[in-house]
Amino acid sequence: MKLSAEMKAFAARLGHEFAQPALLVQAVTHASMSSPTRDDNQRLEFLGDRVLGLVMAEALLAADPGAPEGLLAPRFNALVRKEACADVAREIELGAVLKLGRSEMLSGGRRKEALLGDAMEAVIAAVYTDAGFGAARAMILRLWGARISNVEADARDPKTALQEWAQGRGLSPPDYVETARTGPDHAPSFTIEARLENGQTAKCSAGSKRQAEQAAAKALLSRVEE
Repeated sequence: MKLSAEMKAFAARLGHEFAQPALLVQAVTHASMSSPTRDDNQRLEFLGDRVLGLVMAEALLAADPGAPEGLLAPRFNALVRKEACADVAREIELGAVLKLGRSEMLSGGRRKEALLGDAMEAVIAAVYTDAGFGAARAMILRLWGARISNVEADARDPKTALQEWAQGRGLSPPDYVETARTGPDHAPSFTIEARLENGQTAKCSAGSKRQAEQAAAKALLSRVEE
């Protein structure tokens, strides 16, 4: 199989020349485009998630040999969760080469957090399958880059951290209320307000409800911890 010029450019952004180009094509093929003659990226995504996890676990242990598991775990979660994978995917313009069915394309699939994160994991698996763990590890460390050294010492999920803050003070868990939705269906923007029982609030907007909730939780947590 020969890669298109667009796919060759994407492979160059990955920094990997594929001996088996079909693996890269499969990695960017969403289930909405699968067929009896075209495999989607779901199995590769499953494998890539595990490869990413091992690379990040090794990197975190090497970066901070004295850190206890209690600090390593939230750092690890921050580096491997879908949001982190989607951020890396955006940086290398993975969305531009995603192969999507018509419905996914019309609904803004190239920008969806879950699709980008899943495809990034599939791309990792494609490199691993094509050239082994060393090649996959080198690519991951290069693409994640400063994220690894700059990950916060306590990288807890903002919603979890805010809930723990509230419960530690005898308050009910925070509420998340959608206050607005703007933009077209294929590229919506959600505004979410995080509310605590004591009356404190914070409001943020993002392209998905999950992102907006996380951003609002982070903003409110920063406010109450001042």
